[in-house]
Amino acid sequence: MILQALYDYYQRHQDSLPSLGKELKEIGFILVLSDEGEFLYFEDRRTSDKKSADKFLVRKSVGRSSAPVANFLYDNSAYVMCYSEKPDPEKNYEVFIKKIQQTLEKAPDNVDLQRLAKYYSHNREEQLAKLQADPLWEEINGCLNKKYSFFSFRFSGEDMIVAEKDELISLDLDDSDHVSTDGLCLITGEKDRIVETTTATSIKGSQATAKLVSFQVNSGYDSYGKRQGGNAPIGKKAEFAYTTSLNKMLEPDSKNKFHIGNRTFLFWTSSTDNVATDFESAVCDFLNSGIEADPQKVKDMFMSIYTGVKPISADDRFYILGLSPNSARIAVNYWAELPLKDFARNILQHFDDFKIIDNRKEKKPYENLRSILAAVTLGGKASDAIPNLPEAVVKSIFQGLPYPFQLYAAAIRRIRAEQEVGITRAAIIKAYINRIYNYHKKITDMLDTTCNYPGYLCGRWFAVIEKIQQDANNINTVKERYFNGASSTPAAVFPTLINLSQHHITKLDEGKHIFYEKLVSEIAELLPTDGFPTQLDLIEQGRFILGYYHQKAALYTSNKSKNENNQSTDN
Repeated sequence: MILQALYDYYQRHQDSLPSLGKELKEIGFILVLSDEGEFLYFEDRRTSDKKSADKFLVRKSVGRSSAPVANFLYDNSAYVMCYSEKPDPEKNYEVFIKKIQQTLEKAPDNVDLQRLAKYYSHNREEQLAKLQADPLWEEINGCLNKKYSFFSFRFSGEDMIVAEKDELISLDLDDSDHVSTDGLCLITGEKDRIVETTTATSIKGSQATAKLVSFQVNSGYDSYGKRQGGNAPIGKKAEFAYTTSLNKMLEPDSKNKFHIGNRTFLFWTSSTDNVATDFESAVCDFLNSGIEADPQKVKDMFMSIYTGVKPISADDRFYILGLSPNSARIAVNYWAELPLKDFARNILQHFDDFKIIDNRKEKKPYENLRSILAAVTLGGKASDAIPNLPEAVVKSIFQGLPYPFQLYAAAIRRIRAEQEVGITRAAIIKAYINRIYNYHKKITDMLDTTCNYPGYLCGRWFAVIEKIQQDANNINTVKERYFNGASSTPAAVFPTLINLSQHHITKLDEGKHIFYEKLVSEIAELLPTDGFPTQLDLIEQGRFILGYYHQKAALYTSNKSKNENNQSTDN
């Protein structure tokens, strides 16, 4: 299913993707040669920030295992210059030269190949000494492990590098080192040349040669006399299509991916119209920081898809693929596909579940994936989330399933450790409880004065006691000393808290005194007749936190409105 979806992606976007046998490759440095095949100088094709390089449409890179295999007219320093941080680059160098010589035999009159042959006819040591004398060599030597550390050639007075010339690329059509025999492709169902090894599609944190599909030789993966790709036959055309699709979505500026820790998630739709493009942009804004984008516009986009304001086909689907590095391979951690309308509905449900009163001055998004994971980590970084939590949260959001218990427990742990609730943690607790107890009375997004859950009532009462102390003495030590105890064993803690609040409330003016006494009475009337619970389980502890958060927000809103009314009266 995954390979089929990636293959279909290529078929829909092939007008904007490289044609069969080609790929866009970052090449950081060009060896500029004279017409006589003499080295003149290095040309730096890196971008100004030195983090990437210009891309050239060249022959598709080869799949490599243990044996050296050369790319056509471009490669790393070991192949092109016989220079590497690793020992014995001579074999790689010889394979690269041999490929040029074999191609020259096919087209003996080609001037470019003749010039390259002259260049490689020089003494190896002398040629390397010339390269190392170039002013750019020190920088080149310092970035041989960069993703753009590939080298090709350009002849003086020409604009194109030799590796991107169509007349040369067409000469390198023999994939005998990459293709085995004819067979039935498992992706297309058609007969094609079956590949032995697939192209590298490395992700963040993986080796440059990492692949989504690969086989080891003589390691138990060979069966019925078949080797490598013969065990799962993939045709040459299908292999090119799915690897090209992967590499396109993995590009640095791609809007079809996001990272959490060492996890890479790719997502796309089955359509290419403007609605699908806008939808993918909205998903990107939601999954990534979401701060630069307008949150309301993102929500409106999902709503317009779900309600039919923006027309889509019933066959339009949404795909998401979660990947992580695994030695020399790529592990699939998550995969899901569902109708586009269902996906929009699930995202809207997530927004509704996470809706909670927000008294912050800056209304920053708090319900996107990065904010959720950051809220439950020690350092506040989403990348520090515990293993497998990102996939579990993604699954809950995208498929409308209950949120993972690990997320709920982590939110409570951080609250107890820091004595700080915060909007994101409160929203996590509300969303988890409401989805788990779907048929019970749901926790609302703001204060519910009719809610009679014991934990919720204890949380409300604690918020009132805290506010009384703050109004009376302009300090707040109640939360620091008693929050954890009150949220787990209220019967043991609340008698002390009530005595303290009675002492503090006498310091308030008559109006506030009456207000708080009335509010406490309303909360107490909803408690069970046997008084405060001896112990609150983890769900009731979550309700305690929500009751505390809601009541505190309500008291803040009440004071804010009172202050605004007083200011308008003074004016």
